[in-house]
Amino acid sequence: MANIIALGELLIDFIQIGVSDIGNPYYEANPGGAPCNFLSMTKKLGNNSAFIGKVGNDNFGLQLEKAIKEAGLDTTDLIKSDKYGTTLAFVHHDDTGDRAFTFYRNADAFLSEDDIKESSFENKDIFHLGTLSMTNEICKGATLKALKIAKKKNLTISFDPNLRTNLWDDENKTREAFIIGFKACNILKIADNELQWFTGIENLDEAIKSFRKQYPIDIIFLTLGKDGSKVYYKDLYISAPTFLNVKCVDTTGAGDSFMGSALSKIISYGLNNLNEENLKETLLFANAAASLVASKKGVIKILPSEDEIETLKATLKK
Repeated sequence: MANIIALGELLIDFIQIGVSDIGNPYYEANPGGAPCNFLSMTKKLGNNSAFIGKVGNDNFGLQLEKAIKEAGLDTTDLIKSDKYGTTLAFVHHDDTGDRAFTFYRNADAFLSEDDIKESSFENKDIFHLGTLSMTNEICKGATLKALKIAKKKNLTISFDPNLRTNLWDDENKTREAFIIGFKACNILKIADNELQWFTGIENLDEAIKSFRKQYPIDIIFLTLGKDGSKVYYKDLYISAPTFLNVKCVDTTGAGDSFMGSALSKIISYGLNNLNEENLKETLLFANAAASLVASKKGVIKILPSEDEIETLKATLKK
């Protein structure tokens, strides 16, 4: 068990659930946002998990507050703004279940330095962040302040960049945010397309080799969609397949649940006690969690239990 705190976006994911009689799509308002998806998975697996962020003081914001409280997250540092509405994201799917997003960005982008309190980081072990809390100078200032405090208190830094190019007005600023995370973190989760985008190298083996020379991060998880995942730790390189026996319905939150599960596993083993065997088990466990999340619509309210994850994981060994 660890005490984990994360900062970033908490929003409503509007996920299409059907088409009306006259052909219009209709959507369900699901609680979402990568940091809270991640935190909710870590809490489900027995950690103490706290969130720093901002929503609107509106019906959507109240829905989100209720959802993450029900998920067991500490909401002491959840701010409800009277000035800005809750951020909304509309999720569009192709035939494979993969997604594109349309964002209506509001409150989360206005988390400021004044909202960040050093006391929030007391008695914490891990600080988790992404890049979407750095898309403008206001929320970037808050993120950098939080990161500085976390470093001062010797927290382990976990980073998941979560590339969303349509939320940035300048690709150079996107790259800068990635680099801030890469330089700060001890544990990284990065998707194959994010690695290729950042390095400009199509071949993943060459891309990770080049990347690790520049950023010697302690533990790197590389997610590969239907091709599973890989982990790089010291001289170890391990891969594991995903669970193609589970039908993919909606990949929203799959990467976040992967990271929450993977981090929880390596915490249970001990960050200084990792080896080939327990890292392989970590990948299989995290792949199973991600597959279960991708088999349903929504994230926070449908996260699998440890028993459900282990049950699916065992099917690969039969």
